[in-house]
Amino acid sequence: MRPETEHVAPQSPAPDASPRMRTGADQHRVLIIGGGTAGIAVAARLALAGQKRVAILEPSERHYYQPLWTLVGAGEARIEDSVREERSLIPRGVTWIQDAAEEVDPVRRRVQTRGGRQLGYDFLVVAPGIQLDWDRVAGLREALRTDFVTSNYDPELAPKTWRLLQRFEGGTALFTHPATPVKCAGAPQKVMYLAADLFRRKGLRERTRVVFGSGAKAIFGVKAYAQVLEGVVKRYDIDTRFEHNLVAVDGERREATFEVTRDGKTERATVPYDFLHATPPQSAPAFIQRGPLAWQDGPNRGWVKADKHTLQHPDHPEVFALGDASDLPTSRTGAAIRRQAPVLVENLRAVMSGRPPPARYDGYASCPLTTGYGRLLLAEFDYEGKPTPSLPFINTLQERRDMWFLKKYGLPRLYWNFMMRGRA
Repeated sequence: MRPETEHVAPQSPAPDASPRMRTGADQHRVLIIGGGTAGIAVAARLALAGQKRVAILEPSERHYYQPLWTLVGAGEARIEDSVREERSLIPRGVTWIQDAAEEVDPVRRRVQTRGGRQLGYDFLVVAPGIQLDWDRVAGLREALRTDFVTSNYDPELAPKTWRLLQRFEGGTALFTHPATPVKCAGAPQKVMYLAADLFRRKGLRERTRVVFGSGAKAIFGVKAYAQVLEGVVKRYDIDTRFEHNLVAVDGERREATFEVTRDGKTERATVPYDFLHATPPQSAPAFIQRGPLAWQDGPNRGWVKADKHTLQHPDHPEVFALGDASDLPTSRTGAAIRRQAPVLVENLRAVMSGRPPPARYDGYASCPLTTGYGRLLLAEFDYEGKPTPSLPFINTLQERRDMWFLKKYGLPRLYWNFMMRGRA
């Protein structure tokens, strides 16, 4: 294992700045676990506010804009366009500790790293993201090595999705959505709609059956948008099978096995396929699941506790959480983080000054649902499940071509140039 390293982004000295002071080699005023979307967004805002002694704990050398992978899988973008060097995104003056968290002790205010370090903190921001549990589906890893199975949830596999779609000549095209929470709950069906549109354009509609096996109970959790998506499903004649949770894949026989819930009973059903796009089950990282910051029982078991409005941990007031690993009852999307990050930073700085947290997060999340080539439904909603459109004078309760261009060109620029710089 490569030893961890530590980097400090260059910082212009203030006129009255004294030499950088630390209460110990590994003591930080604010420690952020995770250098993904949430961690960088928070760090950037703290840096802009002038906060000193901030560190990010993140092992990865590369940072991905994952929403673009849907378009990579559809031949509309390159995987190279979705990645930047992690180093380039670390805000000026923020320390990057290139290592991974292994254990959090909120009583001693310490984080144990995989590389054997003890990191102390005064305040902690928990944003480690979500892990992909490929092995919870028997045979899935092996099946992904075949020429019939893929997944847009991996940067090595998203280009494969496009290769397989190009060579597809008919049969059963199967798309799955697990029963667990996932990064962007709409992503498993976005690729399905694009594939169905491609099959139509290639004249394969009569020779193709598109099947959606989903562990969820409906096509989408917000009624207003679900009604639009039901029309999309009808347009493509998609066979939707809800409460179907993928549990096994036989790559040699090209068969997918689902656990099916009917009338409170669970049984198994097998679906043969000629093309399979699998969305893996997902969960909080293991060190979170077994640690003291997460729920240990109940429906939120394994996810970090956080007040859904202030993002402050209910048991440890010096700890805040946001993003995919938190128990916030909204979709796990970058758009949600874009609204969470300013709330967290405002509340964190207030608590650091001895004041109660003043800002409130309303649960806003957004899911740009590609419903075909050149078509997109921009779903925006809050904790109450109410549509909360953010673009004035535009009806986003319908599929739109301009929203397609927003996703393809506008949102990546917003992400790299503004959100990751703490300015959006």
